[in-house]
Amino acid sequence: MPEPASPQVEHAIAVCAAHGNAASELIEILHDIQDEAGCVAEETLPAIAKALNLARAEVHGVMSFYHDFRRAPAGRVRVQLCRAESCQSRGASALIEDFCARHDVALGQTSRDGMLTVEAVYCLGNCALSPAAMVNGRLVGRADVARLDALVAEAR
Repeated sequence: MPEPASPQVEHAIAVCAAHGNAASELIEILHDIQDEAGCVAEETLPAIAKALNLARAEVHGVMSFYHDFRRAPAGRVRVQLCRAESCQSRGASALIEDFCARHDVALGQTSRDGMLTVEAVYCLGNCALSPAAMVNGRLVGRADVARLDALVAEAR
């Protein structure tokens, strides 16, 4: 007898069904799952692929291509740091290195206490005010470590 599906898998299957199990709705399905669960757990990918009649590699490809999808919940404070050309030319690499070191978290990871997630993004559309960042959806131009630290402290 097969083991019962976990609540995460059952939720993913229900979301797929709500979208008519249409493969063309994959991105919307992944967003809906993440909006409710905080992430798209690795264990749900085979169930999503099966429900949509896709190869698991196709679902994995979409998950890994779009930076918005997470396999683990983000911290309470989510900092996105732009790595596009304009921001790179204005010191984004040093900003990322300094910020991550100050908060003891690696780029693309969540802090040990689960409070802070730092992510790389490729263009926030704020090139005129490079380097750009986003803290919990709030766009920050001419970002520096002190300003980001203040916004993180405020968000905590």
